[in-house]
Amino acid sequence: MKYKTAVYTDVGIKKKTNQDSALIMEAETEIGNVLMAVICDGMGGLAKGEVASAALIKAFSDWFQNELPRIVYNGVDHQAVFNSFGNIAFDMNSKIAGYGMRCGVSLGTTVVAMLFAAGRYYIMNIGDSRAYKMSDTIYQLTKDQSFVQREIDMGRMTPEEAAVSDQRNVLLQCVGASEIISPDFYSEELVSGDCFMLCSDGFRHVVTPQELFERMNSQMLTDEKTMKDTLIYFTELNKNRRETDNITALLVRVD
Repeated sequence: MKYKTAVYTDVGIKKKTNQDSALIMEAETEIGNVLMAVICDGMGGLAKGEVASAALIKAFSDWFQNELPRIVYNGVDHQAVFNSFGNIAFDMNSKIAGYGMRCGVSLGTTVVAMLFAAGRYYIMNIGDSRAYKMSDTIYQLTKDQSFVQREIDMGRMTPEEAAVSDQRNVLLQCVGASEIISPDFYSEELVSGDCFMLCSDGFRHVVTPQELFERMNSQMLTDEKTMKDTLIYFTELNKNRRETDNITALLVRVD
């Protein structure tokens, strides 16, 4: 498989610092091109959220360079990838929490991480950053670990009520600020022409899935310049619609 990518981040219209962090890394290996994409959203309202998100991104970067070659050598499979991703999350949960205790601050971060390797994708999610796939329509691949999603699942809130709820940003867990974390994992075969998007919650609060799909389908996202321009377009649309959070997204097209 070959990949086209684009990434864009913006501090937004209200916050003074950008607590989002993003990463795309690619390598040629004996099993073909391998690509990793990660987005972390440092917790809004918590001190030094940008420290937490950047620290977790650094951990994934180190993993890609040092640990992934061993996984590739031994044969990429679900258990190896998920165990390795989980170990990153558990280790950084402890380290970020320890940093916060030493400094007397609260900090944490969401993470959605996606590995493309050996004809499959592998996703780990903690929090409410999301992964989507665009093929014949738009599919949300991850499920938010949030208060409002739990209320929807329990039948106590509709999606429309959740979208405007004062508690829509309340998370059930995040890396560094939760005593116990339980990552969600997803995997599926890759299909040539599929496009994937990872984003922080600030990118998708005030735009609809249909609006995203109209500009992010495989017929539209044919080259990296168009992909980058599309991310900028939606970032400015979010700002014009008065989204107050940091705004970050990345795109991956599989060919």
